[in-house]
Amino acid sequence: MKMNSQQFINRELSWLEFNQRVLGEMVDESLPLLERVKFAAITAANLDEFFMVRVGGLQILNQQRVTTADAAGMTPSQQLDAIGQRTGLMLDRLYTCFLEQIEPALGASGIQRMPPGQLSEIEQLYLRNLFLDELSAVISPLAIDPSIEPPVTSNKTLQVAVLLADKTNPGGTRLVFIPLAKPVSRFIAIPSTDQHCFILAEDVVEMFIEHFFPGEEVIHCTPFRILRNADIAIREDLAQDLLVQVEDMVDVRKNAACVRLEVAATADNMLVELLQKFFHVDQENIYRSPGPLDLSAWFSLGGLGGYEDLQYPSWPPQSSPDIDPGSSLFDVIAQRDILLHHPFESFDPVVRLLEEAAEDPGVLAIKQSLYRTSDESPIVRSLIKAAGRGKYVTVIVELKARFDEVRNIEWARDMERAGIQVIYGVKGLKTHAKVCMIVRREAQGIRRYLHFGTGNYNEQTARFYSDFSYLTCNEQMGADTAGVFNAITGYTEPPRLQLLSMSPLTLRDRMMEEIERETTFASQGGEAIIRAKMNSLVDPKIIKALYQASAAGVKVELNVRGICCLRPGVEGLSENIRVVSIIDRYLEHGRIYSFHGGGEPRLYLSSADWMPRNLNRRIEIMVPVVDAACKEKLSRALDTCLADDVKAHELMPDGSYQRISCLDPDNPCRSQQLFYERAVGEVIDASQSKPTRFEPHRRSDHS
Repeated sequence: MKMNSQQFINRELSWLEFNQRVLGEMVDESLPLLERVKFAAITAANLDEFFMVRVGGLQILNQQRVTTADAAGMTPSQQLDAIGQRTGLMLDRLYTCFLEQIEPALGASGIQRMPPGQLSEIEQLYLRNLFLDELSAVISPLAIDPSIEPPVTSNKTLQVAVLLADKTNPGGTRLVFIPLAKPVSRFIAIPSTDQHCFILAEDVVEMFIEHFFPGEEVIHCTPFRILRNADIAIREDLAQDLLVQVEDMVDVRKNAACVRLEVAATADNMLVELLQKFFHVDQENIYRSPGPLDLSAWFSLGGLGGYEDLQYPSWPPQSSPDIDPGSSLFDVIAQRDILLHHPFESFDPVVRLLEEAAEDPGVLAIKQSLYRTSDESPIVRSLIKAAGRGKYVTVIVELKARFDEVRNIEWARDMERAGIQVIYGVKGLKTHAKVCMIVRREAQGIRRYLHFGTGNYNEQTARFYSDFSYLTCNEQMGADTAGVFNAITGYTEPPRLQLLSMSPLTLRDRMMEEIERETTFASQGGEAIIRAKMNSLVDPKIIKALYQASAAGVKVELNVRGICCLRPGVEGLSENIRVVSIIDRYLEHGRIYSFHGGGEPRLYLSSADWMPRNLNRRIEIMVPVVDAACKEKLSRALDTCLADDVKAHELMPDGSYQRISCLDPDNPCRSQQLFYERAVGEVIDASQSKPTRFEPHRRSDHS
């Protein structure tokens, strides 16, 4: 099949369509009000990262006059133009909804942002005292002197730019920046008896700006924020010490080119021109915000206590009925494989497995990959404890996990000091696999206990990312996993894997073989079905193979949360392909790949999406789910996602998305709600199925 650019959707525009669906949750008036606030914050935060990572890279290509087109036939310049138009519409919609719907509704519900002009004399006096006693002692104005090296202006940090009359140069001006970084709270509470009233920190600074500059004329001041390019590569081939180079890269990022300048809509033109020149920003990369800058900060407001009626009902993670809380996890896993669906089912067993391993005298070694983890990670603490107890602990820490480099560097040093063997990944590749192996001596010999995940070893994000964990002590998987770790830590050629697939070596080939096998089944008149769930579908070779499968009659059903460059439903190309995307209270993050296999289905879990970076430039693991009960649970989860008619959108051939209509209002399928209800029901069923046992009171020996 010969491919052309019309058969692909541009990656960047597809991502913007994803963020539009996130924005759609904010606009949805059926959602609880504070959840809409969260979606506004997520939309804004997503755009920040998009500009820093994707737009920054395109700007560099455009500056270098690169005219090479992507798979969809668009040059960097054309992509930047399209992105500018699309994000402009998105931001207009975001602020229109926020200012005209969200904020008035918040005020009516008792959550009131106070403009300076509406403060009473008592409130002004309170803020004045707060400013003089606290804020002015923390905040430090930074004078901008063109004759000396300018200070580092932090990426994403909200600041106030102040234009002053220059007393030493009549008719001249001088510029001062006032950063509002931590520990300054963005939301400053104003005492109230019956409401949650607050004012923004930048408004308080502007109210009392003269106190910073006694005897000087303040011409104008405005809040502003910059986004810097984060698409900075590391030359690992030249790095003698990767940790040092990553630290240097983090420092370089602090002074990277500005890709976007945000200012208040009311900002003085002269001040904006000074900011534009100072940060070397083109006019098209300046955005005048009609409302508060940095709406991502509003995410914390969404969790405000005392307003539970404005939030989603609580869905506390359930304890898996497959795991006896009174039994050792080693005993549980030795009896059968366990599949956990987070956050509907608790992530605690994964944490507890490492805690038990640290204490268990039979555990000889722990080998673990860490891509992203939390600030106070109990898993890292367990690894450190295990090393302190004399166990052989090896951890592969991915220093190049974007925006988590600093945290990973700190953890790596802590673990090295504890005697852990820390490996900083493999040159030229990111170690994105989520795998842990615990080697334990038992009566019958050495046994390997394994955890494979689709998400990170982060107990905090596991509360709002939808992911899967697979716990097993399958002997062949253990041998494969040992081979993977030995290859990475010993820098040797990996052994031939029997069950696991690993990128960049065998994972792509395994996927292509599975797709081609289904294509062959269909071409021979057999039933052929490919079903998959992932975050992104970008890889041209995989897309071409799916088009060929569709042409042969394979039924292809895909649940792709974010970017999808494949065009479904195109006559003569992809009539048999359907793509849906789900946006709900939890971030869809799990990856499932299912192939009908002529009536013998094969299901896989993986850390990898169908993207060139995952298949070519990362170390990823794909594991077959072999236990019958786990396969059934995983297949049922895929069924539910593909049947969602409440929170799902379907991808159209032109790249747009349409919300799927619920055909039976009395029996809607909201997949995440069904997953939670299912988890709760399984706990109830398990408790009811336990036999009742009467335990008599016994006479005390002391009576």
